[in-house]
Amino acid sequence: MSDTTAAAGQSPNPDIYDELPDAPPKSRLRLSMVGKVSVVIVAFWVLLALIGPLIAPYGESHFIEDDVLGNPIDDPSFMLPDMGLHVYFGTDYIGRDVFSRIVWGARTTIGISFIATLLAYFVGITLGIAAAVAGKWTDAILSRLVDAILAFPNIMLGLIIIAAFGSSIPLLIFLAGLVYAASVFRIARALGQDIMVQDYVEAARARGEGLWWVISREVLPNAAMPLATDFGLRLVFVILFISSLSFLGLGVQPPISDWGSMVRENLQGLGNGIGGGALASITPALAIASLTIAINLIVDDISAQAGGSLAKKMN
Repeated sequence: MSDTTAAAGQSPNPDIYDELPDAPPKSRLRLSMVGKVSVVIVAFWVLLALIGPLIAPYGESHFIEDDVLGNPIDDPSFMLPDMGLHVYFGTDYIGRDVFSRIVWGARTTIGISFIATLLAYFVGITLGIAAAVAGKWTDAILSRLVDAILAFPNIMLGLIIIAAFGSSIPLLIFLAGLVYAASVFRIARALGQDIMVQDYVEAARARGEGLWWVISREVLPNAAMPLATDFGLRLVFVILFISSLSFLGLGVQPPISDWGSMVRENLQGLGNGIGGGALASITPALAIASLTIAINLIVDDISAQAGGSLAKKMN
């Protein structure tokens, strides 16, 4: 009878499986309402950075006052209706469309910051994992070099390098990547050292697995989530760093527009009210604030989903 039941593919005693633990449920990222709204805000700015130049009414360095106002002596009403259609936030201190420069500046600010953050993570993770795995002199030398970089305040180090080599977009990317690669190095090194002493790594070594196998199959997958979460915070720091340099006049140079330089260029309009040019300085500041706050809220939401453990690992 039992043979017939087994042949039919049925278990003779289903109760023997009751003591086996259930498979762990697959973890899914569930964002709160604040997190979802933040994702929408970030997606909006990223989309604007990608397609913004295609929808901008004017070029980033185009002087539009003559185009919009025309010649009031010859025809006072010439193109005046277009002012309400195209000049949404007015013009800046020399007559350029603020809305168009915000759109163009999104591409510059987000693009430079994102590439610099990728560079920082490539360098920081590579050197950090190498230091954690190799140890000894490799760890000591790399750690001391990183300590030397971290000894300088970020802005001060930026001022020194820009004063020596001048300001350009490639230099800004390299500078931000260098500054924040040091912080990524410390996080990657700490995570790598913690993972390298785990039992599953020792088991892999006992099986005879090579060093690259251990790094690619054990270290990097287990360090991926904390590093991915920290990527958002690091991107915020880089955006603020690039914007601060531009605000000081040492970042992105005219006629290229970016949000930090737009705030600095139009500060004199703040005292004239919304109708007198204040929007030219307020709107880029709000753009920086909305993007960075939204990214921070997303990172906080993800960290809260992990019970705060990610935040502890990143400190």
